[in-house]
Amino acid sequence: MAQPTAVSAGENNAEPAGVKSARRAIDLLETFAENDVWMSLSDLHTRTGFPRSSLHGLLRTLHEAGWLETDSSGTRYRLGVRALICGTAYLDRDPVVPFATEALEKVRERTGFTAHYARRNGTEVVYLETRESAKSIHLVSRVGRTLPAHATALGKVLLAELTHDEIDALLPNPLTALTPNTVTSLDELHRQFAETRERGYASEIEEGTPGIRCVAAVVPYRIPGTDALSCSMPVDQVTEAEARRAGELIAEITTELGQNLRRAGIR
Repeated sequence: MAQPTAVSAGENNAEPAGVKSARRAIDLLETFAENDVWMSLSDLHTRTGFPRSSLHGLLRTLHEAGWLETDSSGTRYRLGVRALICGTAYLDRDPVVPFATEALEKVRERTGFTAHYARRNGTEVVYLETRESAKSIHLVSRVGRTLPAHATALGKVLLAELTHDEIDALLPNPLTALTPNTVTSLDELHRQFAETRERGYASEIEEGTPGIRCVAAVVPYRIPGTDALSCSMPVDQVTEAEARRAGELIAEITTELGQNLRRAGIR
């Protein structure tokens, strides 16, 4: 009778080839999402460290499936239309979005400025919906884009939902600066979070984008809050008092939105 073959610890813990390929495909798509340029196999090898042989097969498969497209030379790649289709499907299936859209319209109508709806994902905020002001100089939609939470009013008001220890465990110290105004000290952020909790909305001036200041409030339908709504204003078009009134308005509208979501049974 044949004896069972011994399996080494390394073999027993080895990741199946199919799982490894799937993980690499996901990492590859996220690499494309983080970079807005065409990338060659060599570029991707440098950025990911994946073997060229594996990259060649992954790129071919993703291209054939519509997740990637190539330039005229066929040697450089970027995200394809399937990425947009799947991203749109996420929004189409989120029951919060129709309610959020109505709230964004209200903010834009009452302030005259651009309104954003976002959700925290770890240390980032993901923009789920936007309503641009008619006079906005930022005409490119931010839907699906991400920014570091600590550098935005949206992110700050959502981070303020967490405990002191949770924030320390989540954020590195010091933090990365997007502009000369970005707060990179955890101690200063904790001070701002205390102010945010007391007044009901967060505020930042040119920390995420030069020339823009924002106010944001949490949508209170989950604990801790995961979603927030903001108003973005050119710094040269609003006074401190006007920005404060916008923050108070945002807090009112998000409170109403949270009530509507809870009444609709959305959690």
